Amino acid sequence: MNSMKLKIFSLILLCSLNNFAQRKSTYYYPQFFRGAGIFIATNHSMHHYVNKNESLKDFFNPIFPYYYPPSHYSREYFSWGVGIFAEFLPFDNIRWQTEIEYTHKGAKERQILNWFWGSISDKFYPNKYTYLQWNNYLKWFFLKDNWGTYYWMFGIRLEYLLSQSISVYAPVSNSFPKIWFSGDVGLGYEWDVTWFRYFHPFVEYHWNPDIIYHAYKKDLYNVKVRNRTFELRLGLIFRPKGRAIDDCNAPKYRGVEF
Repeated sequence: MNSMKLKIFSLILLCSLNNFAQRKSTYYYPQFFRGAGIFIATNHSMHHYVNKNESLKDFFNPIFPYYYPPSHYSREYFSWGVGIFAEFLPFDNIRWQTEIEYTHKGAKERQILNWFWGSISDKFYPNKYTYLQWNNYLKWFFLKDNWGTYYWMFGIRLEYLLSQSISVYAPVSNSFPKIWFSGDVGLGYEWDVTWFRYFHPFVEYHWNPDIIYHAYKKDLYNVKVRNRTFELRLGLIFRPKGRAIDDCNAPKYRGVEF
């Protein structure tokens, strides 16, 4: 009698373990590494100058150069960038994206023709800056449709100034720091369609302003400058397949696509 009870208990235990293993094998385990990719970008940027000496201008005061550049918004400068990135975190809707980007920023300015009267040229000249950036974002997937998924990006860009070419307002425009940081807010869309099996195309549009102004106060100058950039990206992201299911006979989970 005891032997029969032991056999029944063992059979129930084996069945329970088998059912548990099958349920476990059908569950999708999100992995920490979620993907990596490349992008190319086109951008346009401008500078906002604020000169606190401008209101003090006096024609009987000989130090006219310190009243320039005047407070103004420059004209847009168009350029390009390229980058690589990786995406992490084992969550469906929230990810961390880190990337390295090579990009160009700048502005178009008019030259001062007469320092006494303040007359300026009709032609615009570019002030150009080349940066290597380390960008980090919190990425939030918030809306899915029949073709793909929309997402927001909120982050910070750490910028290293590689080179510059200055045409106008050299004392101030030449003074940009070697290392700087800026904010970023982006809206993107990733298509579910895959190229070469695991590659998803995407498009993003970014607003990238300096969080604080560059301040220049050498000699009698009292000027601050702030950059603002808009950037349009096109790229591909490689998304690896989820963890393999141990039981090949078990039904596969078809929930989260990436």
